[in-house]
Amino acid sequence: MSTTHDLDGRWALVTGASSGLGAEFARALAALGCNLVLVARREARLRELECELKKARGVKVHVVPTDLREQNAPERLREALQGEGIAVDILVNNAGMGFFGRVLDVPWDKDRDTMALNVLVLVHLTRLFAKDMVAKGFGRILQVASTGAFQPVPSMATYGASKAFVLSFGEAMDFELCSTGVTCTVLAPGYTDTEFHQAGGQPMTMLKRMMMMDSRKVAAIGVRAMLRGKRSVVAGFTNAVLAWSTRFIPRRWTTWMSHRILDPAR
Repeated sequence: MSTTHDLDGRWALVTGASSGLGAEFARALAALGCNLVLVARREARLRELECELKKARGVKVHVVPTDLREQNAPERLREALQGEGIAVDILVNNAGMGFFGRVLDVPWDKDRDTMALNVLVLVHLTRLFAKDMVAKGFGRILQVASTGAFQPVPSMATYGASKAFVLSFGEAMDFELCSTGVTCTVLAPGYTDTEFHQAGGQPMTMLKRMMMMDSRKVAAIGVRAMLRGKRSVVAGFTNAVLAWSTRFIPRRWTTWMSHRILDPAR
């Protein structure tokens, strides 16, 4: 288990850092003494967070505005950081997207981008930076999945399936990294108070509001689990119970329940 002293001065790379969980991961890691590499498309948001972290925590912050879906973007990112002499010790794969709607109604380019960012980019970044971590004998990786990983998710089918991939990949990766000094933790948040729901066109209901968790609390759960070397963690007691219960309930029923929660109007 890492301590605050272990992390002091180490570099943490956080994707999707311009808002929501990404920004909260950055704040939590800066509070532990980490220097930050902040990656997202919106440079203005990243610069605001950069100023905040430097002023509040006195850490180094390196801003990299980029669209990770672009061809070879993960490789270019790693090469740029190596050129700056930055060795990443902690990788937080938080960048993700998802769009509300039935599969046949969602434009193909949106589904394609969802799979590219949630799956291909995540795997590519993990492979690149995990190799460097293993060579050093130290590293921590946090993969952000979702409670949607535990059952089919009608009306966000591609998103849910991509997060099921993240859960399976992350847990398998942690097993493969055993005895290397590197760990891989999967965080599965439920409904979290971020811009994700609005950006994906997801309607808000009273039940979703009741289930909503604060993004700072979710990020703290993920960072704590990562530092303890846990293989996976579900954020929040209610979410954990619901995820655990899917082991015993027929998938036809869990699919129906997921549908009723996400899209009760249909």
